[in-house]
Amino acid sequence: MRIGIDLGGTTVKAALCAEDGALLCKQSAPTPTGDAAGLCSTMKQLALALCSEGGTAPGQITSIGIGVPGSFDKATCTLKFGTNLGMNNVCFADAFRPEFGCAVQLDNDANCAALGEVTAGAARGAKNMVMVTLGTGVGGGIIIDGKLYTGCNGIAGEMGHIVIRQGGEPCGCGRKGCLEAYASAASLVKFAERALVAGRESMLQAQTGHLNAKMICDAVDAGDALARELFDEYCVNLSCGLASFINIFQPEAIVLGGGLAGYGEKLLEPLRHLTEPQTFRSDARNTEIVCASLGNDAGLIGAAML
Repeated sequence: MRIGIDLGGTTVKAALCAEDGALLCKQSAPTPTGDAAGLCSTMKQLALALCSEGGTAPGQITSIGIGVPGSFDKATCTLKFGTNLGMNNVCFADAFRPEFGCAVQLDNDANCAALGEVTAGAARGAKNMVMVTLGTGVGGGIIIDGKLYTGCNGIAGEMGHIVIRQGGEPCGCGRKGCLEAYASAASLVKFAERALVAGRESMLQAQTGHLNAKMICDAVDAGDALARELFDEYCVNLSCGLASFINIFQPEAIVLGGGLAGYGEKLLEPLRHLTEPQTFRSDARNTEIVCASLGNDAGLIGAAML
């Protein structure tokens, strides 16, 4: 049995999983932000509660994995910089002792989501997979030969920071023209608000200042011309990044996660159409573009499988 933990700025979620990634039961608790000792205690209590609920002794747990936001050091199992958690330099290596004697693993929450989807989700069984999360930013994870690829520094997988337009829109990373500046949910909203301020007519005008990506997708469904224009351009930009990932990695699947992936086939169909002509293809097998299937459980399952 394994335990996976997802550290969020509001909630700590934990799950008991079987060795094949099957999720058996879940527990959660408010995140004690700014309180390192409290966080460690909360995680251990959740782990103990899972064991009790699942009828498993702590000694039977073979691994505990934690998905974290922010920077970390895998070797020492230390959260180096956790802005959303209000704490830095917190070591989790001994947080579960003496009840649990197994190793504790740590990784980026997006990497955990990728590992979850390839273990028990939309890309189950794939040996090579790229996950791209479409939220406030564009993140993701890379699976090569069934294992997370994290590079020499442990931080590979910054999918949003490949440049798709030299000298283009400024990105939060400091560069210009990054995929994140064109294909995040936040960028879709940014371009919509820019068009509305410029005087473009749209049903979105009533939502100025309160727009979100779902409102824009709903407006596309309602036949709004500006929303359709914005969405079509969004898909063109995203397809540019996806084609590059396919050409570099040739994965069995690209899995899209995050809020915009909730648009399902209405997003996938144009992306597949736009991406295919930009990629190197094979007569034997080509990359599938699919939406994540595990939702918020992906990070939990992936953490358990670290």
